[in-house]
Amino acid sequence: MERVVDEVVLSRAEVADSTVLPDRYARPDEVGDGVVVGDDENYEVPLVDMARLLDPDSSEAETAKLGSACRDWGFFQLTNHGVEESVAQDMKDSTTQFFRLPLDKKKAVATKAGGVEGFGHHFLGASRGKLDWAESLVLKTQLMEERSMEFWPADPAAFRSSLDKYSLEMSKLTSRLLAFMASDLGVEPEALAGAFRGKKQTVALHHYPPCQHPDKVLGITPHHDGLGLTLLLHVDDTPGLQVRRDGRWFPLDSLPGALVINVGDMLQILTNGRYKSPEHRVLADAERGRATAVVFQEACVGGMVRPLPGLGDARYRAIEYAEYFEGNYTALAEGTRFVDSLQISVTHDEKEV
Repeated sequence: MERVVDEVVLSRAEVADSTVLPDRYARPDEVGDGVVVGDDENYEVPLVDMARLLDPDSSEAETAKLGSACRDWGFFQLTNHGVEESVAQDMKDSTTQFFRLPLDKKKAVATKAGGVEGFGHHFLGASRGKLDWAESLVLKTQLMEERSMEFWPADPAAFRSSLDKYSLEMSKLTSRLLAFMASDLGVEPEALAGAFRGKKQTVALHHYPPCQHPDKVLGITPHHDGLGLTLLLHVDDTPGLQVRRDGRWFPLDSLPGALVINVGDMLQILTNGRYKSPEHRVLADAERGRATAVVFQEACVGGMVRPLPGLGDARYRAIEYAEYFEGNYTALAEGTRFVDSLQISVTHDEKEV
C-alpha cells in the first residue's frame, strides 16, 4: 500500500497550468529508468479465461496457464470473470464522478494526520521528496465492521452502494481464483483459501490527470504490492500501467471487459516464492486522464505471514501480521522492499529447477 502525504493533492490550477511543471512532481531520471518495450516488439501479457477454468474440459490446461502467469509474470488479464457487468459499470461511474468533484468536496473525506484512509495524495518513496502525479481515495471495504464510513463519500449519491456491491464481488472472485491457484500449486484448497478468508480488503481509487510533461512525471512510483492479491478495474482505456520483466518495462494496455490481476508480496511468501510479486508503475498521458479501481486482498496463516506447508523448505521466515505491516511501511519509505529481508538463504541444491 501507499504512504500518505497529508493535504498534498493535485489542484485543478496545477493541472490546468501543467505547461509549467511544479518541481515537486519533476522526476525525469526515474521515468527514464529502464527500457520500455516498443510497439514493434511482439509480446503478450498472459490472458486467463475464467470460463475455461470452470469448464471441466479445459480447466486443467487453463489452470496451467494461470500458474505459468503467476510464476513468470505475476500479472495476468482475466476475462469472463463473472463479475456482474452492471456492478462493474456502477463502480466505474462512481469513481469518475467522485474525481470530477471540486477539490473542496473531495477534501470532505480527506485523510487525517497519520492515517491512510480517505482522499489525498498517496505515493511511495516519501524520502525522495518527490510526488506522484495522482490523486487517490483509499478505503477499507472488508471486514464490514471495520469500515470507517466517515471516509466513504456521500457524493456522488450512488458511491457507497456501488462500492459495497463491488467489494463483495471482488471477495467472491478472489475465492474462485484461489481454488485454481491451490490446484496449480498442489496444496489443499482450504489451506490457501483460509489464508485469505476473513482478512482485510482495501480499495484504492486512483486518478492520473493528463500532463503536458509525461516524460517527467510518474503516476505511481515503481513498486511491488505488499499485500496478497491485487484486482484492478480499468475505469477507462487510457494506457499507463507497465510491468517490469527481465529488466524492461512492458506496457499493459486494458482489454475491454477484463480485470488485471497481480500477485502481491504476501502471496509470494505464502507460495514459498513460486508465485512472483512483480514490480510495476504507472505513467501519465499527455492528453487523457486515467482512473482505476484497485482492490487489495490481505492474507496470513494463524496471524503469521509465512509459507504454506507442503511447498518444500521455507524460503521466507515467518513473521507476525502486525510486524509485517510495520516493516513493509518502513521499507516503502526507505525505497527498499521488505520481503527481501525475510528471505532465508538456501544452498544451490535446495533451489528450484
